[in-house]
Amino acid sequence: MTSTAPSTDTRHSASSPEQRPSWQQRLRRYGYTAKPRSDVRDRLVPPYTEPSPRLWATLGVPPALSDRINRWSGWGGPLLVTLLAGLLRFWDLGNPKRVMFDETYYAKDAWGLIHRGFEVNWDKNVNDLILKSDGNVPIPSDPAYVVHPPVGKYMIGLGEWMFGFNPFGWRFMTALLGTLSVLILCRIGRRLFRSTFLGCLAGTLMAVDGLAFVMSRTSLLDGVLQFFVLAAFGCLIIDRDKARERLAAALPPDADGVVRPDAHVAETTRFGFRPWRWAAGLMLGLAIGTKWNGLYILVAFCVMAVLWDVGTRKVAGARHPYEAVIKRDLGWAFLATVPVAIFTYILSWTAWILSPSDGTGGYYRNWAATEGKGGSWTWLFPDWLRSLWHYEHAVYEFHVNLHSPHNYQSNPWSWLVLGRPVSFFYESPAPGKDGCPTDAGEQCAREVLALGTPLLWWASCFAVLYVLWRWLFRRDWRAGAIAGAIAAGYLPWFMYQERTIFFFYAIVFLPFLCLAVAMMIGAIVGPPGSSERRRVAGAAGAGVLVLLIAWNFIYFWPLYTGTAIPLDSWRSRMWLDTWV
Repeated sequence: MTSTAPSTDTRHSASSPEQRPSWQQRLRRYGYTAKPRSDVRDRLVPPYTEPSPRLWATLGVPPALSDRINRWSGWGGPLLVTLLAGLLRFWDLGNPKRVMFDETYYAKDAWGLIHRGFEVNWDKNVNDLILKSDGNVPIPSDPAYVVHPPVGKYMIGLGEWMFGFNPFGWRFMTALLGTLSVLILCRIGRRLFRSTFLGCLAGTLMAVDGLAFVMSRTSLLDGVLQFFVLAAFGCLIIDRDKARERLAAALPPDADGVVRPDAHVAETTRFGFRPWRWAAGLMLGLAIGTKWNGLYILVAFCVMAVLWDVGTRKVAGARHPYEAVIKRDLGWAFLATVPVAIFTYILSWTAWILSPSDGTGGYYRNWAATEGKGGSWTWLFPDWLRSLWHYEHAVYEFHVNLHSPHNYQSNPWSWLVLGRPVSFFYESPAPGKDGCPTDAGEQCAREVLALGTPLLWWASCFAVLYVLWRWLFRRDWRAGAIAGAIAAGYLPWFMYQERTIFFFYAIVFLPFLCLAVAMMIGAIVGPPGSSERRRVAGAAGAGVLVLLIAWNFIYFWPLYTGTAIPLDSWRSRMWLDTWV
């Protein structure tokens, strides 16, 4: 009898445990059907919603055409909304042919800046001469003390350089940036909600908001600031999507082809070069270079971006997402935003820095060589930097001590309910003059009132509460992003209760109020999967609200454009006593 080595039984080792069919697969032969397994890619990169085939069938649109519409609507819809906004903003832009409110500062500062490299002192009575001569006036050479950085005035000056030193010229760039803001908001809303409809709705709401309209047709700095803030937010939203797409691509699928969370991949994957985050740093630097309250936006957006990275890695399966973000992302996130913003801000002062330091250059340009001369450590820093620092300190002292009363100043508590709008321009033409009807019977009223569309702003009060609830109790990051952006532009003003501040500062966070209202309207329409009756009722309610907002904008159109109307018609539009 021959002895043989025991043979290996391969009946149970033909496949490793990872390769063996799961118990759900074994039960399929008996008719078991497992629920669809969730794919983490759908959480990292949610798909965009599209109109249902039933809607296209009801409208009689063939499938080939509906596919083409869906494919092009991502840009086609926002561009149509932007066209509407542009037509509204550029129509009769040079009217009223007046120097309205703070245009008396910024229009002239911009003209001096693009010709001298720094702001200059103008004669107090030069406004009438500018209007009568279409801007053909001599430019002074004496430097002027100004309290805002130059970026916004450079933007205004660009329009003056192209179209002249006249109302159309100094309003052109604010109108252009206001129009582009609508396009950016449509695209942001589309990415945020994964819905072209809601994105276009948010843009449409901004297109017909009175405050956004008036600020787009007036050469003030706040509209420019709002553009850069919105652009920075859009860059960060795109950066978030790109990072999540990269992490989703790095996660390996399982045997069923489903991507599951993976702690190792989620914690060790590097996102690489993130150009959109660097672009956000540039936009934030330009925002700060327009007005200093962009600093609050910089801090809030940087915190928001880091928290988004934490959420990204957590969804992908990271057990220690904060630690992973600190190791992999925090350093680069800081470098891409804060230093870039600071460098951009300093670069915006280049013309002032290069101006002569012998007293013929910009204001305080010669401070280091005169009053600031001497000291133990002055050799460490160049004169231009010390002079600039002194200038900035003087401006800071001005801002924190600005307590001069003004007829149109307001407390931020009243902003959302439109407690005290600002009248940029008012006159009372007699019948037959300046557009006043000859049969008016009495003097007319012409006014440009920086007033938000009332029904939109009052609806936004409820929308803010909705997004806060959605963020706190549903942990919806979209609601948190909207609420965070509103807070960044709004809450800092509550620290300056004694300072002279105005309602039109709210233009900075207006786009995010529009996003909040769009999100609330989306909830009114109903989530996907709702019954037909629920969707029809919701769509009807939402449609009525949007139409009322549009009607409200049309009703107040004369007060936004300086159109002459009978005094009784003007009084009928003063819904609150504080608007007068």
